[in-house]
Amino acid sequence: MQGKHNTMIKRMVDVCMTVLLLCLMAYQVTGEVLHEWIGMGMTSLVVIHQILNRKWYSAIFKGKYNPYRIVTTVVNIALLLSFALTAFCGMSMSGHAVPFLYGMTKVSFARRMHLSMSHWAFILMGLHLGMHIPVMFAGLKLTDKLKTVISAALCVVAGIGLFLFIKNGVPDYLFFRVPFAFLDYEKASALVFLENILMLSFWAFIGTEVAIFCRNSQIKTEEKKNPLLPVVFIMSAIILGLVINMISGSMNKEDFGGAGWNSSDAEVMISSSEEKSVTDSVTDNKDAQTTASLTNTDPSDLQDGFLQITIPFCSHGGGRFGQSLTAIAKLAPNADIGEGLSVHYSGGSSLSDDIQKWPDVNGFNK
Repeated sequence: MQGKHNTMIKRMVDVCMTVLLLCLMAYQVTGEVLHEWIGMGMTSLVVIHQILNRKWYSAIFKGKYNPYRIVTTVVNIALLLSFALTAFCGMSMSGHAVPFLYGMTKVSFARRMHLSMSHWAFILMGLHLGMHIPVMFAGLKLTDKLKTVISAALCVVAGIGLFLFIKNGVPDYLFFRVPFAFLDYEKASALVFLENILMLSFWAFIGTEVAIFCRNSQIKTEEKKNPLLPVVFIMSAIILGLVINMISGSMNKEDFGGAGWNSSDAEVMISSSEEKSVTDSVTDNKDAQTTASLTNTDPSDLQDGFLQITIPFCSHGGGRFGQSLTAIAKLAPNADIGEGLSVHYSGGSSLSDDIQKWPDVNGFNK
């Protein structure tokens, strides 16, 4: 009875961890504040999960290692390390949940590491879940034919998940190719979660088929039935995902080309921008004295006819302005530094309102 109770608690913790993981990967839906608190909840559940499965650690150096045990051990240890690094770097950038831990490590390092490790944790979590699926459903009396049909259907779902995985640029995050996450804040919340579920399904499918293959390797040769079938399903899912991605990429190129964009358009835009810049400079120079009187600025603060007003702006992954404002003050000691605007990643749903309020805060619309 006690064993069943512990198993039930473990399953509940696993389900909650999976749900929170999907929420963490939907940053554009949750926003910065909720993202941090969900991350704290996830960290707590990871600790609880380790406590509930502490016997696994005591047995790690005992017994023989077959292929299945080797793979699960590597995945589990890698998953724990990725969770630990994700949590540490996230807390090092925290501005809401644990702001007193901000700056435990260099923010630029924490941002890149957090972005990479969180997506590695996503992959490893999928593999971890998949490796345990055959055990969880072992009690179901399914025929070999039905199992094959189910695997084939899941193979298609997994292929779509791989396509979304590539489309959303996750490989770039994994290997530190980009410093920020590029998120679509216009995408419907339900669609964001659906895509995350499909991407996670791909890795869970890989984990399931790898587990089946490893277990088949332990069966006597004369009792094996289609031992390479899991490999066929894995390759089919990968090929399907790559084919969909190629077709999607070709269609996007055709749409981009059909829009009539070419290099001459870019040259015209650049030229127009340069002309506007020169015109604005002349206008600003003429109106400097007027601007000074409107802002009650001493004319002696003018330099070369220009009023020195610095309004900082930055996009960041947790570091905000850092030491930039101090550096600006040293480089332009006579400048009036206004209220800056720092945008976390892509800004979230409040970006438009923040930008509209920005000039008001600095007194430009008075």
